[in-house]
Amino acid sequence: MNGVSEANGEGSRSSREWKALGALVAVFLALFFLPVGVPRFDNALKEGLELTKWYAQEHVLLCLVPALFIAGGISTFVNQASVMRYLGPKANRALAYGVASVSGAILAVCSCTVLPLFGGIWMRGAGLGPATAFLYSGPAINVLAIVMTARILGLELGAARAIGAVLFSMAVGLAMHWVFRREEQARAEVAADLPVPEARRPLWQTVLFFGAMVGVLVFANWSKPAQSTGLWAAIYLWKWPVTGLFAAGLAGALGLWFGFNWRELGLAGALVLILSLAFPREPLIPFVAGCAGLAVLCGRHRGEGREWLEASWTLTKQIFPLLIAGVFVSGILLGRPGHEGLIPSEWVSRSVGGNSFFANLFSSLVGAFMYFATLTEVPILQGLLGSGMGKGPALALLLAGPALSLPSMLVLRSIMGTRKVAVYVALVVVMATLSGLIYGALFG
Repeated sequence: MNGVSEANGEGSRSSREWKALGALVAVFLALFFLPVGVPRFDNALKEGLELTKWYAQEHVLLCLVPALFIAGGISTFVNQASVMRYLGPKANRALAYGVASVSGAILAVCSCTVLPLFGGIWMRGAGLGPATAFLYSGPAINVLAIVMTARILGLELGAARAIGAVLFSMAVGLAMHWVFRREEQARAEVAADLPVPEARRPLWQTVLFFGAMVGVLVFANWSKPAQSTGLWAAIYLWKWPVTGLFAAGLAGALGLWFGFNWRELGLAGALVLILSLAFPREPLIPFVAGCAGLAVLCGRHRGEGREWLEASWTLTKQIFPLLIAGVFVSGILLGRPGHEGLIPSEWVSRSVGGNSFFANLFSSLVGAFMYFATLTEVPILQGLLGSGMGKGPALALLLAGPALSLPSMLVLRSIMGTRKVAVYVALVVVMATLSGLIYGALFG
C-alpha cells in the first residue's frame, strides 16, 4: 500500500511539474512572438489600458466600493434564516423570484457592480434560481436605461426591452434551478439541518440599515440624463445632497443599533461635510473620505464592525483582481465605445445586419463578452442601427449586453464554479438570440 501511495504521489508531482513547464513555455512563446510595433496590436493594448483607467475612475470608487460594503454587510448582519425564508431553495417561488427581480431593478447597477451583491446573498444561502434572477435583473431591468431606450431608439424597442428583461430574469432563474435541481435539493437539506441563529436585532432595523447603503449606491451613481428637463434631470441635480442624507442615515443606524462610537461617527461626518464645502465641484473627494472613514470605524469596532470589514475585504480580494483583469482583456479585444480593439468594428457592423439566426447569435455573443457601463449601450446601439444593424439583433444585444461581460464571467466563475457560469451564459445568449429572431420577424 505504501508503494502504491508513493507511486501516486510521484505521479501527481510529475504531472504538476509538466503543467508548470507547459505554462512557462506558453508564456515565453507569447512574449517571444508578441507583435509589439504592429499598429493594431499597439492600439488594442492602449484601448485595454484606457478602458481599465476609465473603469477605475468611474466605477471602482462610486460603484464597486459601496457594493462591497453592502455585500460584506449581507454576510455579517443578515440572518441566514431570513435569506432562506425569502430566497432559499425551498422558499415560495412567486415570492422568491419577485423579491429577486424587484431588488435587482431598484439597484440599477452594471454587470460588474452587481457581482459582490450576488456573492453576498449566495453565500448566505439564497437558492440558485432566485440568486441568478437577481444577478440578471440588477443590470438588465434598469428603469432609466429602458426610458432612454424608448426615447432614443423608439417606444417599440424600449417596450420590447422592458418586457424581455423582466421575463428573462424569471426564466433564467427558473432554468438554472431546474438544471442544477439535485445540487439545490442537497443544499437545501444541509441548510435545513443547520441551527437557526438568533436574530441580533429586529428585521426593520436591518432593512433600514441596508436601505441607507443602497440609497448611497443608487444616488451616487445617478447618471446624467440626455435631456436637461424632467424628473431624472431634477434628481440628478440633487444627487449628492440626497446621497449625503442617506449617508447620514447610515451613520445614525450604526450609532443607534450597532453600537458604533457617536463621537467617532461625528468626527467622520464633520470631515466629510468640510470636504464637501471645500471641494463643491469634486464630490468624489468627500465620498472617498466617507468610505475610508467607514472602514476605519469598522476596524476600531470590536465585534460586528470588524466582522463586516473582514467580510468586505474577503470579497474584495476575490472579486477585484479578476474584475480589473477582465476589463483590461475586454478593452484589448473590443476596445472602448467608439474605438477599436483587436476585433475590427467593421466585422461587428457587417455581421449584425438583417434578422438571420447568425446575426442575432453574433449580436448576443458580442453583447455577452463586451463590457457595457450603465446607459452606454443606448448610444452604442444608436450608432450600430445607423450602420445597418437589424432590429432583432439590436434587441438581442440589449438583452444580453448589460447583464453579462467578460469581467463578470471571470468573477462569477470564482463564486459559483465553471459549470454554473457556462450554463448561465448559454441561457442568456440563447434566449437573447431567440428573442431577437421573434422580434425581428414581427417588427423588422
